[in-house]
Amino acid sequence: MFKNHPKGLLGAALSNMGERFGFYIMMAILTLFISSKFGLNETTTGYIYSVFYASTYILALVGGFIADKTRNYKGTILTGIILMAVGYLIISVPTPTPVPNLPLYLTLTCIGLFVIAFGNGLFKGNLQALVGQMYDNRQYAKYRDAGFQIFYMFINVGGFFAPFIAVGLRNWWLKVNDFDYNAALPELCHRYVEQGSALDATSMENLQKYAQEVVLSGSANADLTVFCNQYLDVFNRGFQYAFMAAICAMIISIVIYLFNRKTFPDPAQKNADNTVKASKEEIRMSAAEIKQRIWALFAVFGIVIFFWFSFHQNGYSLTYFARDYINLDIININIGITTLKGAELFQSVNPFFVVLLTPVIMWLFGSLRAKGKEPSTPRKIGIGMGIAALAYVFLLTCSIALPAKEALSGMSSEALNAMRITPWVMLGMYFVLTVAELFISPLGLSFVSKVAPPHLQGLMQGCWLAATAIGNILLFIGGILYTSVPLWTCWLVFAAACGLSMIVMLSMVKWLEKVAK
Repeated sequence: MFKNHPKGLLGAALSNMGERFGFYIMMAILTLFISSKFGLNETTTGYIYSVFYASTYILALVGGFIADKTRNYKGTILTGIILMAVGYLIISVPTPTPVPNLPLYLTLTCIGLFVIAFGNGLFKGNLQALVGQMYDNRQYAKYRDAGFQIFYMFINVGGFFAPFIAVGLRNWWLKVNDFDYNAALPELCHRYVEQGSALDATSMENLQKYAQEVVLSGSANADLTVFCNQYLDVFNRGFQYAFMAAICAMIISIVIYLFNRKTFPDPAQKNADNTVKASKEEIRMSAAEIKQRIWALFAVFGIVIFFWFSFHQNGYSLTYFARDYINLDIININIGITTLKGAELFQSVNPFFVVLLTPVIMWLFGSLRAKGKEPSTPRKIGIGMGIAALAYVFLLTCSIALPAKEALSGMSSEALNAMRITPWVMLGMYFVLTVAELFISPLGLSFVSKVAPPHLQGLMQGCWLAATAIGNILLFIGGILYTSVPLWTCWLVFAAACGLSMIVMLSMVKWLEKVAK
């Protein structure tokens, strides 16, 4: 796989894999953790999730600026990994649930998330810039797209295992405390703690039934307030132990990075060399070219905003959809000390398909390249937007007969069980969405590294991530749609966003191809 690729690619890919393993442990459970820890509804949780996810990318712009300004790319990357570990430590410290002081504990959690986001900003874009520079050598230039696909595949190896660790640790802690997992209980428990006997009759009946079912050794505590407080406390401590696993992943990433540091190129050194060799004529020519390249990059950035707005619903509205509408009893793997069961497990499907399909996509593009028919990178991105639209059309079709989210609280447990659909729907949806991702994300990184002016590599990689941030800041719209309109209407919005973006992207292909030559 690494034949014909620069030596530093493996070290960079492994460093990123360890960091992404920790990051995706957190992302697999973040929205469900915030809801169950603080009793926040999906919409309010969405505001926090959107700001955090956007921050992880907008701060990459700051990280790129810092690296370009200090000329210390490698040191900036290392600082980013360390800061992320500190952030995970802040949110992993076990605290009581229900929280005794909501503003205080929520603020502490948000501080931890900000530290993670800032560390990610220092790390992510600058490591991608290093990978891009590896392919500036003519010997490796034609393998640039393939190199970024390999790099992206290793990210998702970490992402595949992360949800299993998160769910396994949470459910292990439940089992240690004589409880079983039930996705509906945290929300019901919070509602009962807040409303007490004023809770509606259907919800009260469901709570009493679920309470009896989750106690492994016998009957639940007759005092529902005591039971709810106990279950919430155990449930969320399990989540916080999962965050501790993310710290371990960061430590592994640091070790790998330090071991391979000498194999990475130094963008600062290259920029200095280029400055010395450039003539006045070359500088004048490059000024005009730089302007055109930046316009082309920003055109692509504008398109991918809508992909990330749709794709990153996987950790938000799609996770809530899996919790509320998918029959999770089918996914119940007992491995002795713990049980792998929960909506979070679907977060492993996308990285699994990335790892599985990356060699297939690489083979496809390689075959087309050998025949002189390989689509350009901008055309691949446009095709990917169309495939993403198809993913949401599929989910829309499967959701037409399902009741709206607001109707679920008035349904009995029997009616809820009868309404739930097969997990194959989520698998099919993520399969199509992953194909779209492989046409967009790694190739977008490749396009940026190829087109960005040499002295702005870190900054332009940061701008790519900033465009992703704009898409992420809009994620909360998914939560609003999920809780207030019919499900098929919610998914239609994302299908339309991706479909229209495909049309615009394909209309610019010839110009973008000219700039990228």
